[in-house]
Amino acid sequence: MFVRTRFQYGSLRLRKRERGSDVWEFRYYETNPEGKRVRRSMILGEQALYRTEAEARKATQAILMQLNEEAPRAEMEAPTFGALLDKYIEHELPERYSTRSSHLSNIRKHIRPRWNEQPVNKMKPMAMELWLRDLPLAPKSKVHIRSLMHLVLKCAERWGVIEIGKNPVTLVRVKNASKRLKRPQILEVAQFFEMLKHLAEPYRTMVMVAQCTGLRISEILGLQWGDFDFEAHTFMVQRSSVGGRIDAAKTEYSKDYVPLDLRLEELLLRWRSFSTYSKDGDWVFANPQTGKPYHQESLKKRQLRRVADIIGLPEGIGWHTFRHTYRSWLDETGAPMKVQQELMRHASIQTTMNVYGRAMTDSKRKANSQVVGLVFGETLDVRKGDLNTTVLQ
Repeated sequence: MFVRTRFQYGSLRLRKRERGSDVWEFRYYETNPEGKRVRRSMILGEQALYRTEAEARKATQAILMQLNEEAPRAEMEAPTFGALLDKYIEHELPERYSTRSSHLSNIRKHIRPRWNEQPVNKMKPMAMELWLRDLPLAPKSKVHIRSLMHLVLKCAERWGVIEIGKNPVTLVRVKNASKRLKRPQILEVAQFFEMLKHLAEPYRTMVMVAQCTGLRISEILGLQWGDFDFEAHTFMVQRSSVGGRIDAAKTEYSKDYVPLDLRLEELLLRWRSFSTYSKDGDWVFANPQTGKPYHQESLKKRQLRRVADIIGLPEGIGWHTFRHTYRSWLDETGAPMKVQQELMRHASIQTTMNVYGRAMTDSKRKANSQVVGLVFGETLDVRKGDLNTTVLQ
């Protein structure tokens, strides 16, 4: 026989204690394995933490959601979006450090100030769309915020808080979502050479790796010597370093083998011979003081921005500039779009991916080598030992 379960709200009371501060006690019922309802209680926190009953009641919403997940929806009082965020953070937040940081930042800076107290059943697509429109952010940032809200409400569907298929964010549009507010910075070949003149090691080799492979700086800093197969002339991107924290590669598409052109290979082996950290388990670009990867923001400020100012490059030059430039130079060499996608390790061009599958390694090697030829064509010949050893210390 089906027993209709009542939605429970629980009860709150401020419990006096002989010693210490008064505390808020939350009481509720729980069904034991025999099917009998048993009264339970828990301490929410001291009165100093929740100064009023209303504040304490808000703190119970995530708990009530858990208790009432199996309750009939019609009898449930809609929780606030803030309560959903609390549960999402506790149970669903991605493990990858950079993704967690991004989600928590968007929640703290943008989502909570507007939607924290809003009942979920009162969140309307048009209100969210207008709010996103007025945020002083780039379209790409707005898309990330929309995606995060959609994800939280998808969790709410799974938790039984809203009806399946009734996610209001599905109808929310972001204007100019595919457009950039600014064009990405692309370096001319001559500008790239000029930058190299003002960079010491290991920063010079880092920039060479960035421009010869299109790797993200987090992936470059995450490289270890053991990732390289110098016999097969390839290396594996399998981790990243962000803010001194080591994480897995950004996506499954990011984790891949990359062709290693012989000219870049020789440069790296030369750097390895000078580096204090040259074992397979060592970081390719280890801070000599710590033996750990550098922090990318520090590198950008002290190296790239410094050089950009010296040679008069526009503002906005950063590590991702080399990735954009690599993609542009691939295009100039006539590399097929499919090969470009494989070398960039993007999860885009879905139709092409489905129809043609993965590009052949020979095609990737050829396209990559043409860009490396641009990089090495007017710089140095490592085979002749033409490497400024005064900066390789």
